[in-house]
Amino acid sequence: MLKIENLQVAYGGIQALRGIDMEVPDGKIVTLIGANGAGKSTTLRTISGLVKAKAGSVTYDGQELLGKPINAVLEAGIAQVPEGRRVFANLTVLENLMAGAYLRKDKEGIQKDIQWVYELFPRLQERSWQLAGTLSGGEQQMLAVGRGLMSRPKVLMMDEPSLGLAPLVVQGIFDIIREINKQGVTILLIEQNANMALKTADLAYVLETGRITMSGTGAELLADETVKEAYLGKKRK
Repeated sequence: MLKIENLQVAYGGIQALRGIDMEVPDGKIVTLIGANGAGKSTTLRTISGLVKAKAGSVTYDGQELLGKPINAVLEAGIAQVPEGRRVFANLTVLENLMAGAYLRKDKEGIQKDIQWVYELFPRLQERSWQLAGTLSGGEQQMLAVGRGLMSRPKVLMMDEPSLGLAPLVVQGIFDIIREINKQGVTILLIEQNANMALKTADLAYVLETGRITMSGTGAELLADETVKEAYLGKKRK
């Protein structure tokens, strides 16, 4: 289990996270929803080791990760698919996937996992020698997810995977998120499309200005009147 306790982060004098507590149980899809600027991306970046915490604890299977370098977090089994995809535009699809496995030494395992990614995303196999920068937005998102999977993570953190994508492509991305989870990967998901996120998630948290204000199952929050009004664009009856 990934466990976050009393996590505090400040940028200069601005408190971005004000002591949040979260649990991401093994084998589940957990989503963190909230408005822009609530601290969602900061949470993921702090877990990954990209942002330094002021206080708190981040443990995975009892191992403290806070303050560890990015590679140590990856080696512990936690990978992040960043917001905005951030594929290596001048590398091919295959080279991007290989870059995701840069810490691994098991050549046979890497080849197996490339085939696994191609099974999840047949479009990537079709375009394996195409430069990533020439792919469509949806294809780049597939590649970003595939690259994240190449480290063989136990937990895959995804930051706004549907951002800027057409509705039909968004549906496909969420289908893949469910499939990855079925195959044993725990998912921690940040998503502006709160409706899709809550429908997909086993557990959900609401983050407002650096504080967790609500939590429950995805279905519970989807049915909550406050959540409906604030994040789903539905007015109270």
